Amino acid sequence: MKEVNINITAAGFPSQFVSDAEKATDEFGLQIGQAIQYEWFKKDSSNCKFYDQQRDFRRLRLYARGEQSIAKYKNELAVDGDLSYLNLDWTPVPILPKFVDIVVNGMSDRLFKVSAYAEDAMSQDKRSKFQDMIQGQMAAKEVLTTIQENTGMNPFTMDPDDLPENDEELSLYMNLNYKPAIEIAEEEAINTLLAENEYVDLRKRFDYDLTVIGIGVAKHEFLPGSGVKVSYVDPANVVYSYTEDPHFKDCFYWGEIKTLPIIELMKIDPSLTNDDLQQISKYSQSWYDYYNTAQMFQDNIFSRDSATLLYFNYKTTKKIVYKKKVYDNGGSKMIEKDDQFNPPQEMMEEGKFEKVEKTIDVWYDGVMVMGTNIILKWELAENMVRPKSASQHAIPNYVAVAPRMYKGVIESLVRRMIPFADLIQMTHLKLQQVISKVVPDGVYIDADGLNEVDLGTGNAYNPEDALRLYFQTGSVIGRSYTQDGEYNQGKVPIQQLTSNSGASKTQMLIGNYNHYLGMIRAVTGLNEARDGSTPDPNSLVGVQKLAALNSNTATRHILDASLFMYRSLAQALTYRVSDILEYADFKDEFANQIGKYNVGILKEINELYIYDFGIFIEVSPDEEERAQLEQNIQMALSKGDINLEDAIDIRELRNLKVANQLLKVKRIKKQERDEKMAMQKQAITAQQQIKSQQLAAQTAMQKIQAETQAKMQIKQAEVAFDIQKMNNEAQLKSTLMDKEFDFNMRLRDISENALQSRETQREDAKSARISQQNTEQSKLISQRKNNLPPMTFESNEDSLDGFDLSEFSPR
Repeated sequence: MKEVNINITAAGFPSQFVSDAEKATDEFGLQIGQAIQYEWFKKDSSNCKFYDQQRDFRRLRLYARGEQSIAKYKNELAVDGDLSYLNLDWTPVPILPKFVDIVVNGMSDRLFKVSAYAEDAMSQDKRSKFQDMIQGQMAAKEVLTTIQENTGMNPFTMDPDDLPENDEELSLYMNLNYKPAIEIAEEEAINTLLAENEYVDLRKRFDYDLTVIGIGVAKHEFLPGSGVKVSYVDPANVVYSYTEDPHFKDCFYWGEIKTLPIIELMKIDPSLTNDDLQQISKYSQSWYDYYNTAQMFQDNIFSRDSATLLYFNYKTTKKIVYKKKVYDNGGSKMIEKDDQFNPPQEMMEEGKFEKVEKTIDVWYDGVMVMGTNIILKWELAENMVRPKSASQHAIPNYVAVAPRMYKGVIESLVRRMIPFADLIQMTHLKLQQVISKVVPDGVYIDADGLNEVDLGTGNAYNPEDALRLYFQTGSVIGRSYTQDGEYNQGKVPIQQLTSNSGASKTQMLIGNYNHYLGMIRAVTGLNEARDGSTPDPNSLVGVQKLAALNSNTATRHILDASLFMYRSLAQALTYRVSDILEYADFKDEFANQIGKYNVGILKEINELYIYDFGIFIEVSPDEEERAQLEQNIQMALSKGDINLEDAIDIRELRNLKVANQLLKVKRIKKQERDEKMAMQKQAITAQQQIKSQQLAAQTAMQKIQAETQAKMQIKQAEVAFDIQKMNNEAQLKSTLMDKEFDFNMRLRDISENALQSRETQREDAKSARISQQNTEQSKLISQRKNNLPPMTFESNEDSLDGFDLSEFSPR
């Protein structure tokens, strides 16, 4: 095989100001891939940023598993590299796995819930209308109650007892009771996607990485055959642009280093030939040798049949240019152009068109073979994630967080514990050394003293008998004087030998061991109360819980980082759900899959892409917070401030703040109801007293009425007699008056008839005079006209018996 040399040359990122057509070329993508390769894989005095970080992460993970290398411990105890006189168990003491499990499993107990909040104008308008309706009901409660009492009709849109009394209760009511169907559909969609991707298991891996190596990375993408995919990404294989943001929001490129069988490259670029594959194989083998990566693995993956690839995403901009043609009738037409479209101003004025452009963020996907100039893929990313409220921005497929990163350096909980874990391991090895050199207690036997002892049996008192007697009974037979009568220096022939050569050292090492263990607890905040390993019997339960709460506070940043990943993934899934329901071919199947447990929201699911959502994470309170809330509930129950039903409603809430607010509202309402009931009870009591008084007064009144009625009956009898007498007198008087009236009427008729006759005669005489006057007047008019002689006029009243006085006038 021809030897291929790997040379990572200096390469910079290309200009962002080139045309979109140039950005789409493979040369542009290759330049980006080589720039990433130079930043992460250049060797500086045998150091490589990527593999140094990978080895560092691997070391942290081994410590977290209790499987760290024992070479450093052997070097500490070896004398000129010689360990032949040491017979020790070099197995690492698994101290760190315990603390890691406490943190990771403790976060697994915390339950999260996705809460979607519709933020678009249409949803806000509906929310405002509903709130205005509730406020209207609140303001008109008394009037509506009067209408209901008078008409029997119910004008309320909700139970009047549940109406809020003030703005604080209104805000709480909106939080607890107003949940549009579209928000429920969005939450169902997110939970369904997370469940399908088994996020519960993924979350444990994220939490483990955050605790052990200090960074967690996840990836969300849309795969044509699988739909939306959320996957775990090993931070040891990730490359990214330099950032000081712990949430990596300003990174402009992301990448993963993957080692794949060469045959898999054909799936990425089907145009590869056998010669291309052989060349890639040569470069890949040289890559492994150049970085000596095979030492980090136990299998044979680093063979000539595999290749190391860089999968990377690069963020840049793209111009969307349109030619807007304006017609004489006021209409217009938009024609899409490339970013090089830039006509002169005079041409646009003459042609009655204008240039309309918009710059948006885009991501390009690329795959490059490491150590080569071969790029297998470079294209504009499909299904980019864009918020509806800011569509010019594109969110990367990667979600990462390193809560304790400073100047690009990542710090973790395990990294803090490693120095003390090494000291604990060294103390453990030293303790083995001391224990191995400790000898058991023995006995001293004075042979001369034994020879002077005579048991009286004729047998000699030998050492075997003396030891048997000593170990079985603890007794020793001796003589103060010898057989010659002299003082016996060995009067106690057997004496116990106590060895204390290793006791003090052992106690000192155990003290050191506990000291270093305490230092681990001090630097991490994981005290004894957190795991309950050695609780203080003299400490009160409340003190123990307070210590555990302080320990939870010390690791709060890890929980917050896990919540950030959860919220970011949920937000990304929100945008991807909208894209699927608006553009994907299988949107109906997707909607049915989400709504299979709730058919009533299928219609809302199909309209999800219209809305814009904000994602919030509701975290269930921890044990201490629940205990505090339960204490408040029990205190309120004991005082009768709330009912059992209210307590059940409060316990079901995940949000501790809302739960306490609800507790206050329920307590106030219960007090108001109790006061109202007390007032009603007082009113009933007063009513009963009034009724009793009224009944007594009525009884007395009835008695008085009975007496009065008896007197009245007697009086009525007397009055009735007088009335009868008066009636008889009145009847007689009435008869006399009728007679008198009859006579008077007759006299009146006679008088009126006489008067009427006289008046009639007068009227007749008057009519006769008027008639005569008219006649005489007519004759006078005729005399004047005809010039007749004078005429004499006499009254007809002057005529007597048919003759008048004119007969006696001179002729």
